[in-house]
Amino acid sequence: MNLCPFAESVYRSHRVRLRVSEQRSAAGLLEEFRSELIDLNAIDPLKCETSLLIHPWVLADFIQYNDFLEVCESAIAELGLEGVLQVASFHPQYQFAGTQSEDIENNTNRSPYPMLHVLREASIERAIATVPDTDEIYRRNIRTLRELGHLGWQRLWRD
Repeated sequence: MNLCPFAESVYRSHRVRLRVSEQRSAAGLLEEFRSELIDLNAIDPLKCETSLLIHPWVLADFIQYNDFLEVCESAIAELGLEGVLQVASFHPQYQFAGTQSEDIENNTNRSPYPMLHVLREASIERAIATVPDTDEIYRRNIRTLRELGHLGWQRLWRD
């Protein structure tokens, strides 16, 4: 659906690492997240641009997951990677502030399992430089999902 206009080229060039965590605790996930930060930072971006750390067994509750994002931000800072890497969030129960749980626009950040998306800030800066109005991406996504509606969204997952 092109909700993220920057994702397709990285995905098609096989520079996205998908890592499924077997961790059963937030503490274990934090250690794995820290390891993923170190690993991604050390890899040539031409080989691996970004990473999705999927964690189906921990932080199923969105509030706990959302609180954990602050811990992730602290880990980035502690490793000296502020300005180098950042984390984006995706969760089955994702809910933007100021929305209701059932609002369709929440689906832009919903995923089958909780996951932490580790991104290179340099990549984000390059991508943003190609778009005249980055706020338009968010507005377009909301329009797209509202036009699609809940039934259309469900049909996408079935088909």
